Amino acid sequence: MRQRPSSRPVESDSEAHLVRQAQAGDELAFEQLARAHADRLFAVLLTLLGDRSDAEDVAQETMLRAWRAIGSFQGRSQFFTWLYRIAVNEVNRSLEKRGRQLGRVTSEDQVQVAGPASQEPAGRAEQNELRQAIAQALLALPPDHRVAIVLRDVEGLSTRDAASIVGIGQAAFKSRLHQARLEVRSILGDEVLII
Repeated sequence: MRQRPSSRPVESDSEAHLVRQAQAGDELAFEQLARAHADRLFAVLLTLLGDRSDAEDVAQETMLRAWRAIGSFQGRSQFFTWLYRIAVNEVNRSLEKRGRQLGRVTSEDQVQVAGPASQEPAGRAEQNELRQAIAQALLALPPDHRVAIVLRDVEGLSTRDAASIVGIGQAAFKSRLHQARLEVRSILGDEVLII
């Protein structure tokens, strides 16, 4: 007999336990939660902000706000979804502070585009150029469109999770994502995307 899926997202027992401990004031439990998501969160922030220093600052502020608000986490979403929502809010604050000036991506701060490990040097160079072009295209997008692309296409989150993170309905998110993809295609050109 098949079980009906729960309306509540499945969260690992150990993570749920850590959340409960953190909500009870256990700093070490929160540190474990934070470490489990820190690398992935930083990669998203770096992609969204385009500047390592800004990404570090926003990551630190995100974790601080998450610690202060852990008591309000009700478990209606996965912990990382809740954490990403805080991070996206912090990205928006950071962009507003700096007047929405977009960062410049350096060669070490590139979007990760997977390629075959055994690729020849010419192929690797082509992939590096593509990574740089994609990173620049993302930074040219309005922040809300950049967030949509990063959450859905780079991070691979479901539409439901991504929409929840940005605080809009799924239909609105799909529309935003579609517009963002059109903008990236316009910036990069169709021939770049066919590689």
